[in-house]
Amino acid sequence: MPETKYKKTEDFNEWYNEIVELADLCDKRYPIKGMNVWRPYGWKLMSHVDKLTRDEMIKTDHQEVYFPLLIPESSFKKEEEHIEGFGSEVYWVTHAGLNKLEERWLLRPTSETAMYPMFSLWIRSHTDLPLKTYQIVNTFRYETKQTRAFIRVREIHFFEAHTCHVDFKDAEKQIKEDKDIAGRLFQKLCLPFILSKRPDWDKFAGAFYTISIDVLMPSGRTLQLGSIHQYRDNFAKPYEISYEAEDGKHKNCHQTTYGMSERILGALIGVHGDNKGLVMPPEVAPTQVVIIPIIFKGKEKTVLDSCDTLYEKLKNNGIRVHVDKRDITPGNKYYDWELKGVPLRIEIGPRDVEKKEIVLVRRDISEKKSVSLKSCVKIIKEEFRSISEDLYKNAEKFLKENMHRVKTVEEAKGLKGIIELPWCGKEDCAMEIENILEGNTLGEPIEHVECKNVCPVCGKPSKTWMRYAKTY
Repeated sequence: MPETKYKKTEDFNEWYNEIVELADLCDKRYPIKGMNVWRPYGWKLMSHVDKLTRDEMIKTDHQEVYFPLLIPESSFKKEEEHIEGFGSEVYWVTHAGLNKLEERWLLRPTSETAMYPMFSLWIRSHTDLPLKTYQIVNTFRYETKQTRAFIRVREIHFFEAHTCHVDFKDAEKQIKEDKDIAGRLFQKLCLPFILSKRPDWDKFAGAFYTISIDVLMPSGRTLQLGSIHQYRDNFAKPYEISYEAEDGKHKNCHQTTYGMSERILGALIGVHGDNKGLVMPPEVAPTQVVIIPIIFKGKEKTVLDSCDTLYEKLKNNGIRVHVDKRDITPGNKYYDWELKGVPLRIEIGPRDVEKKEIVLVRRDISEKKSVSLKSCVKIIKEEFRSISEDLYKNAEKFLKENMHRVKTVEEAKGLKGIIELPWCGKEDCAMEIENILEGNTLGEPIEHVECKNVCPVCGKPSKTWMRYAKTY
């Protein structure tokens, strides 16, 4: 079968750009750079990711909200650290028609400053807590680097959960729940990831601490898919989010957020795809099974009727299925659906109809086998599980093989992927290693990992390990 012009292992970035275009995920020709048009296939894929996210939110008693896009400047400026962190990235609205606004508005870069004035009105008593909300919206950030579909854009499809709690301890329970949510979600997407506590100089603006969710792409660079933030009461104080405790005293809430973006699609494309196109995990594939009629003269009706009957059977069993009846060769159909990453292809010809069988072809390993029509639903669902397991295992193997824990900078030079080095806790030492490795600081492991080595820069005892990688 035809393959992509660029090869994944030879020129990952060009291969990625080619796949996004050929698979009709989005159209980058919109006249504002970095604001792409979602094509139907890409939007279906994103919608299925959103559904998995919503399922997790429902399971953990979060309530969905939807806040306005515009934020008044006075609300935005209440948290000084926050505006300092986002000030250069926001889009400002200065006029309504011909009238100059008395106060500037901005397009949300994230929603703390839109939500928290309202939270201060909603929360009165300890009985109102915890408040657990989320929304799936578009956010806007003025990205000055080279844009890349789903990975670096100016209009971002964004999930954000915002919670309020009685104290730091209860907020810490939420952080644990967020990590569990991420684990379940990314398992379904077949994306192994690492959690790292960002260093203080690179945490989210206004946060007490930030945990990043990163995957390793085939290029050897990491892609941050999301982050979890513990705010303590840093936002509650300026936005006056307080409650009356059981003893009658008024206390500030402690808050957390958990955010993820359309970068998840970038990871799905990059981690699982190959030189034939996308390879989609069954959980989110817009089409899970495509049925290809193998037509012979005089047998058309028999084959097509059999395809239609199977279509109804699979659809009634909750499988997203499509029958491709286009008047083109089977080979061209195979190419199109392999490009779109459909997990399973079914071929049905006259002989298969006679034998009451179908031919199953897995997209990830191109394995063909004949199975009984009678037991096909059970077999297809088993294949879905097998595909998901194999995709996850392959990605996990790549991640483990490209995580390197070394003691010196010399050992780190030339290594691809994620490098862990001893760290004394000083920013200057981490910055020096960044310069030497021409990478970025990811953060320290969130689990306690003993490090008895010395810092490779200053020679002082290390407090922990620090992770470095080239990033997107």
